[in-house]
Amino acid sequence: MKKSFQKWVIGVIILSTSLACKPEPQAIEYGKDQCSFCKMNIVDKTHAAQYVTKKGKQFKFDAIECMVNAASEKDEQSIAIFLVADYGNPGQMIDALKATYLISKEIKSPMGANLSALSSKEKAEELKQQYGGQLYSWESLKQKLSDK
Repeated sequence: MKKSFQKWVIGVIILSTSLACKPEPQAIEYGKDQCSFCKMNIVDKTHAAQYVTKKGKQFKFDAIECMVNAASEKDEQSIAIFLVADYGNPGQMIDALKATYLISKEIKSPMGANLSALSSKEKAEELKQQYGGQLYSWESLKQKLSDK
């Protein structure tokens, strides 16, 4: 009986430890947090971004292009979560891998790439109709920014 109780306690400890290490994003504190790439304060709720490594380390960015540039210097397999601000819902973060991106000279972003993310292709198409520009997926955006 004593051994089975010890195994149960050890199992609970292992389970608790593994759950505690689950990578989760932290809210960006606008006006306080600094961009992990360019060191500017993060103030724009329509263009911020962040990623979380599989070990749970947080990296926050003032612009999507800062995140893309920073991630290109890392092994992308070590990153658990990529998030970008939804231009249509300021302050709300969405999955960067599923977002649709618009580069439009009419929508200024903090670092000058004029890059915005939207939660759906339909919303991105509407914004493109209004402001012009070019649409990108996550993969095509990474390629576009690496070509510069």
